[in-house]
Amino acid sequence: MSREHTIVPTAKRQRWLAVLARAELGELQKAWIDYADKASYRFLRKPEIGLVMTRGRAGGTGQPFNLGEMTVTRCAVQLVGSNVVGFGYVGGRRPQQAELIAAFDALLQVPSLNTHIEREVIEPLARLQRKRREVAARKVARTRVEFFTMVRGG
Repeated sequence: MSREHTIVPTAKRQRWLAVLARAELGELQKAWIDYADKASYRFLRKPEIGLVMTRGRAGGTGQPFNLGEMTVTRCAVQLVGSNVVGFGYVGGRRPQQAELIAAFDALLQVPSLNTHIEREVIEPLARLQRKRREVAARKVARTRVEFFTMVRGG
């Protein structure tokens, strides 16, 4: 791996990390087949399972409060021969998934690989996730009950 590396805009990186975190393990494994020979990395932090405190807001806008703890798996890798570091966080107990997310995160920071991975991995996963949300929304819409208030008296 070359020493080539660039600073990625935060919003762009947040987007690909969100897409990777929502992907299923099988989808990440399938995508990784094309990149396994291009990426050699070492662990800075092997996948480890822990807890994070989730926060909420009453009504979505009120004062924040601690909602409860959530299990997460995290991982950090560094591309060999480079200073590029990738991070992977995923909800639940999923060490292999966190590792693949971290590896993809590192590769996406390499300019010569970024465009290809965005086009061949991130965009197809994002489309698949949008389709899943649309299907779920249609299922929910079919069972929606409309409530209304009648004014009594007059």
